[in-house]
Amino acid sequence: MEIVILRHAQPEWTKDGFSVDNPPLTAMGFEQAEFLARALVDERFDEIFVSPLVRTQQTAAPLLKMKNFPLQIAEWLEEIRNPIWHGTPEEKANEAWRAEKAKASHERWTGLDGGEAVNEFVERINIGTSLFLEEQGIARSNNELPVWHTNSSFNDEKRIALVAHAGTGSVAICHMLGLQPTPWEWERFVIGHASINRIRTFPLGDGITFGLSQLSNNEHLPVHMRSY
Repeated sequence: MEIVILRHAQPEWTKDGFSVDNPPLTAMGFEQAEFLARALVDERFDEIFVSPLVRTQQTAAPLLKMKNFPLQIAEWLEEIRNPIWHGTPEEKANEAWRAEKAKASHERWTGLDGGEAVNEFVERINIGTSLFLEEQGIARSNNELPVWHTNSSFNDEKRIALVAHAGTGSVAICHMLGLQPTPWEWERFVIGHASINRIRTFPLGDGITFGLSQLSNNEHLPVHMRSY
């Protein structure tokens, strides 16, 4: 089974010098979304799930239209919840991010003041990923290695797209690969806007596991439109 994780296109985090919460796409972001859809138009997907946030829904719209798929919201794909900065000067958010990156490594689990703690976010995405995989007939085995077992509902030929975020995508990939989480997954896996990321199952003697076959592929975008 292949899971294709698509990051949203470029969002408009600030407008006229002020922060925007749950932002829409920029003009370039809408173009990136069109290029992404055209890159995937000939690929078969059995299902496409989309984060509940505006930027992912706008990114998914051209692909859903080309595929004639309905919009299916997966609440668990929501990105980490930042503090409410809407309408405040953009420097306030910039200053908070600078302070966050200056913290000692173990202190970064607490996240931004007033936002979702990173350890709670990781737990939320890990639980969401596990429940999503269980719906596909995949569950983690009682094994110190990242081995999973399957039931009769598992379909090795199934292909699912998730339109999500850098954070949710990175944490989900780490969970499937069995990697120890860190509070800086956004930097560990540098995933560009409107990029394509692929992870798929492969068999073991005692179950299955996951392999990452593609990370942050943005070759479908013109060079001047590749953003992060």
